Amino acid sequence: MIDLGLSILCSSLIFVIFKLYPRFRVQTLYAIIFNYITACLVGLTLIENGTDLTQVIGKSWFPGTVLMGVLFIVIFNLMARTSQTLGVSVASVATKMSLAIPVVLGVFLYGEELGLLKVVGVLLALFAVYFTSVKNAHLPLNRKLIYLPALVFLGSGIIDASIQYFEQNVLSAGEFPLFSSMVFASAACCGLIFVSLRAIREKVHIDARSILGGIALGVPNFFSIYFLLRALQNEVLNSASVFTVNNVAIVMFSTLLGIVLFREKLSGKNWFGIALAILSILLVAAF
Repeated sequence: MIDLGLSILCSSLIFVIFKLYPRFRVQTLYAIIFNYITACLVGLTLIENGTDLTQVIGKSWFPGTVLMGVLFIVIFNLMARTSQTLGVSVASVATKMSLAIPVVLGVFLYGEELGLLKVVGVLLALFAVYFTSVKNAHLPLNRKLIYLPALVFLGSGIIDASIQYFEQNVLSAGEFPLFSSMVFASAACCGLIFVSLRAIREKVHIDARSILGGIALGVPNFFSIYFLLRALQNEVLNSASVFTVNNVAIVMFSTLLGIVLFREKLSGKNWFGIALAILSILLVAAF
């Protein structure tokens, strides 16, 4: 449970850091790239007894880290596009409601059991994510752009399901830091390739603020994945419970941090969502 709590804390800090970027005039794209580089380096420092990186390519899970790294970059850009065209609420709901994908896969692929109360808890979690995230009276959904939140939902779910698969079928506990580092290294390489292509067409300027912002983001970003992998080894909670508690608690905790740190205002729907989130966590964790 400690690992799950630390994953929730680190993931929530990511949203706080993103919130601070405009205040310090951080270039988000470049900060994201340095964030991945930082996350990779943090992981490499945690590897016990050293590792010959030339042998990593031979690992059975290495091709998966490359694909996940590409997915990280693609989904981030889709999230940004969704936020800009349909609103932050739509992007947030699409991202966090993707918890349904690893929950369903856990039942059908890994034979995990969900009792009636856990099923109720998962359903309440989906409603909690919606009500906690929505900031307007309704979600401004343009039918012509509905593919954007659909892709964010699918991509985020695939990322969570991939982490679940590697933890259960491929990785040993000692490989968590190395695996996480390779995922972030792949994402960093994709980002650098993108910036290099942009530099061909226009002048690219990266300031110190963006580098520092990326470093500040990279540390909690790495540990959000690292502690999630450790939490999935919990003998009390199955993966469906872990993903439900993790995603709902992140939405709830980051919302509360927004109130305390940035004086954000919550509507009645938001408070109702927080109440549902607490109830869903209690149902999933206790039963």
